[in-house]
Amino acid sequence: MQGYYDDNLSAERLRRCYEIAPPGIQQYLQAEIEHVCSHITPGDSILELGCGYGRVLGKIAEKCTLSVGIDTSFASLSLVPELSTQHENVVIAQMDAANTGFATGSFDVVVCIQNGISAFHVDKRKLIEEAVRITRPDGKVLFSTYSEKFWNFRLEWFELQAQAGLIGEIDYDKTGDGVIVCRDGFRATTVSLEEFHKLTSGIDGKMTLREVDESSLFCEIIPNDQKSS
Repeated sequence: MQGYYDDNLSAERLRRCYEIAPPGIQQYLQAEIEHVCSHITPGDSILELGCGYGRVLGKIAEKCTLSVGIDTSFASLSLVPELSTQHENVVIAQMDAANTGFATGSFDVVVCIQNGISAFHVDKRKLIEEAVRITRPDGKVLFSTYSEKFWNFRLEWFELQAQAGLIGEIDYDKTGDGVIVCRDGFRATTVSLEEFHKLTSGIDGKMTLREVDESSLFCEIIPNDQKSS
């Protein structure tokens, strides 16, 4: 399924998804960015997993010393300089979020928002472990998924994307309970509160779950000092 994003929902097509987002989705997107920025201080180094074409990366860059974005789609990354040329502190790389290669404790904050934990279609536990590993002790790891309360807004947005030909026709017989299925094979899932608890069980850090703006569920992890644990 990751190939679907790289081949069908990258670069200009991905940007178009956000351009047609209705007001409720626009509010959700802004609320997520504001929540992330509330955890950033000016001297921080930040890593965004799945940065796409840089929609969030530029906003993060305004708040920190170093803003790094990684994505598997070269086509999407090629648009980042276009949107973030005004920020000299932005660095991008084509990289697997579940196996980055960054040194342990490289970043103050690692961010994976707008349901990237599901959209990447990688091993979620491995993704979380890697994010915790590359975050410094007492730093912050932020993962977000959709709140169950946001289903109607989310479905409306996907319907607009289908109407615009950005994703396949929605299969309503298979769509529900947080899962959106399209007839071209696209399948969008979320992570429940209970699943976050299971995915973070035994993780070396303090985990907190919080709902933001009745649209997002954030999993926030403060890593322990891995050398002394």
